Amino acid sequence: MAARLVERDPSLWLSRSWTTRPARPGESSESYTFVDDERFDAAVAAGEFLEWAEFLGHRYGTPNPSPPPGKDVLLEIDLQGAGQVLSGHPDALLILLVPPSAEVQAERLRGRGDSEQEVAQRIETGRQEEREGRALTPHVVVNDDLEGAVAQVASILDGHRRGAPDQPGA
Repeated sequence: MAARLVERDPSLWLSRSWTTRPARPGESSESYTFVDDERFDAAVAAGEFLEWAEFLGHRYGTPNPSPPPGKDVLLEIDLQGAGQVLSGHPDALLILLVPPSAEVQAERLRGRGDSEQEVAQRIETGRQEEREGRALTPHVVVNDDLEGAVAQVASILDGHRRGAPDQPGA
């Protein structure tokens, strides 16, 4: 989704997160910067992250962004990270992406190789995060059709850039 959004909107710059989890089979090395716990700890200690969180036994973090001039930063982060970003940057635009259903989400997770235990944990965490996320932002996009979801996110971004009121789809 994020890569497609960046293709559509060249004024966006996608930040690449770090993670301590191993790459999944077939996962591109461009998906994350894969690091060990020692390297991650060193980055935390040095204040190198805009946000970071632990999720299902692994850590994920967004390095302090350095986008090219004139680019807006796009982050793919969970709700823990979103809260950290909003506390330091209250003007940040938060858009919550949700799956069309828990069943569809489970199939997507299985399709990428997650174990049944990971699927169950992610579904439960996702339910909680969706409730909390809906309280943080009026911008909720159901990711049921990639092109439709990308168009909806692009519309929200356009409205935000024009200074439209912070309403759903604005």
